[in-house]
Amino acid sequence: MSQENRGENHQKPWALVTGASAGIGAEFCRQLAAEGYQLVLVARRAEKLQAVADELQNSYATRSVIITADLAQRGACEDIVKRLERENIQIEYLVNNAGYGLPGSFHVPDWQAHADFIQVMMTAVCELTRRLLPGMQERNRGFIVNVASVAGLVSSSAGHTLYGASKSFLIKFSEALALENWTKGVKVCALCPGFTYSEFHDVNGTREMVSKLPAYLWLDAKDVVADTIRAMSADRVRPVLIPGRQYKAIVFVNRYLPWLAAILTRRTASQFRVTD
Repeated sequence: MSQENRGENHQKPWALVTGASAGIGAEFCRQLAAEGYQLVLVARRAEKLQAVADELQNSYATRSVIITADLAQRGACEDIVKRLERENIQIEYLVNNAGYGLPGSFHVPDWQAHADFIQVMMTAVCELTRRLLPGMQERNRGFIVNVASVAGLVSSSAGHTLYGASKSFLIKFSEALALENWTKGVKVCALCPGFTYSEFHDVNGTREMVSKLPAYLWLDAKDVVADTIRAMSADRVRPVLIPGRQYKAIVFVNRYLPWLAAILTRRTASQFRVTD
């Protein structure tokens, strides 16, 4: 995927990353810039996006386009695509990374909070993918990374009720999309990391809680993204990518010893799930 493989006179390709202002999203921006991509940065916080854009310019001489958008709003994806069309930007690499957690039991937040969550975590992913996929198919080249979670592959626990469910949806969606497009030059993957150092847990108010988890459960965003980009460059891409041996082992136990996994989840969930 390096720029050398495209020819020196070929215009640099474009990548679009949602949730680009921090964490895994910002790391995707850095590493894709290093691969020779220009970036479309999408998130709600303009100042944070500008900081990432400045970093990419200073470190990689990378052009970035900033789009401030709240994906909980209907019409946000359409507005994003209209902006791309106005600037004649064709997206080759899409990273659907925007997401957050909604702490507590299902009955605690009001319905609008759940509706916004579903819009961001599932509907916006599908809509943005649907709007950008035809161009990738026409050009016979494209990469789609849907950032899911190992939570979508393991036993559910009380609290954060829709989080694992939404990630399971993304995994199944990505698996089907990968099968539909593997002969059309478009590679699709559901990235399923476990606990990863980022501001994710600061935003949803669970940092103090998850800080008590053992160190071996934590992944580094740089490693997660590097593994993903490397995997996406292979001739055949596995539709589900699980970074870290520890999480591969956890998923293995959940798949082949589900009764044991359910017991362990019930016993340990209070360390990382708010159920009030």
